[in-house]
Amino acid sequence: AAGLSIASADMDLNQLEAFLTAQTKKQGGITSDQAAVISKFWKNHRIKIHESLISQSRWDNVLKNMNWRVDLKSQSRHTDQINTPVAIVEMELGKNGQESEFLCLEFDEAKVSQMLKKLSEIEESMTLLTQTT
Repeated sequence: AAGLSIASADMDLNQLEAFLTAQTKKQGGITSDQAAVISKFWKNHRIKIHESLISQSRWDNVLKNMNWRVDLKSQSRHTDQINTPVAIVEMELGKNGQESEFLCLEFDEAKVSQMLKKLSEIEESMTLLTQTT
């Protein structure tokens, strides 16, 4: 139980020291030798444990990879759209350690512009957030 508390709080070394000291003073708690072992283990494996917890707790897929190309449209219901440039975008989505899913999208010039505008808005929002913190 102590290990779970340490990992879920992603304790730094000062927090760890205080937590383990409290655990050794608690009735039915841990010995100082056990505290030393836990401390050494956490110092050596903190980053790996934290990254593992993050990847396990992520509910949504993440973008693993993205490929694109530009083609000329060769088929269309409307003849005026034939030979117009289209962007073909393939996104690889998935969770670490699981099989990926692939999403293939086709964009004309207007949709590419719309997508770039939206991505620019996202970037601005993220920049504002990082500047205020």
